[in-house]
Amino acid sequence: MSDVRIAHIGGPTTLIEIGAWRLLTDPTFDPPGRTYPFGWGTSSRKLTGPALAATDLPPIDAILLSHDHHGDNLDTTGRTLLQTAGTVITTPAAARRLGGNTRGLTPWQTTRLHAPDRPTIDITATPARHGPPLSRLLTGQVTGFALTWEGQRHGALWISGDTVLYDGVRQVARRLHVGTALLHLGGVRFPVTGPIRYTMTAAHAVELCRLLLPLTAIPVHYEGWHHFREGRDAIEDELARAPADIRNRFRWLPAGTLTDIST
Repeated sequence: MSDVRIAHIGGPTTLIEIGAWRLLTDPTFDPPGRTYPFGWGTSSRKLTGPALAATDLPPIDAILLSHDHHGDNLDTTGRTLLQTAGTVITTPAAARRLGGNTRGLTPWQTTRLHAPDRPTIDITATPARHGPPLSRLLTGQVTGFALTWEGQRHGALWISGDTVLYDGVRQVARRLHVGTALLHLGGVRFPVTGPIRYTMTAAHAVELCRLLLPLTAIPVHYEGWHHFREGRDAIEDELARAPADIRNRFRWLPAGTLTDIST
């Protein structure tokens, strides 16, 4: 097993097929128009709906949830999906809040998906920080995920989660060989906190890919919400200034369509 299929559904939400496994990341399926409070005087309005309705999803074996306390990573419809998935893998704090079929992982802790006639997938939590230094008390626990299985030719499938670029994320490049990187971008900001960023910018993505050197880098979490401040145009402008060796690693997925990804 060396190839997967990934569909970008919208925002941070992707459907990942690995053999017979069906995984979903950060489920957001509400229609547009609603404003969601994010705490500490921050909020955001959803601008676009998902490219694939929740009712059109196949049965989901596992949901990879970077965090549970913001509507742009887990909305009302997404919460209903948690109960139908085989398991939910997330942070320890989110697992305590959600209960049920959740597994909470600390950074660099690993859990496993295994079933007859399917590839065994190891899922390792990777460090993430949803804001500037010392912000974790305000923004809460967040995690990324590295997926590995037998037969990968180019390295792990890594999902950054909502994070800024900091030393914890740089550890991923030092500790893992990444073949495919799903990067949560958008350069999130809120008026009440001024220039402070809560997710990576396009410039950060370029810097990170210089370290990771993945075969494929896939931007997600960059459009569809008012607080996403760098959309596809801004990302493409930054990539145009990047060296060709980095620029050519980036790949845009068509919305809602399962696309073959070599891993």
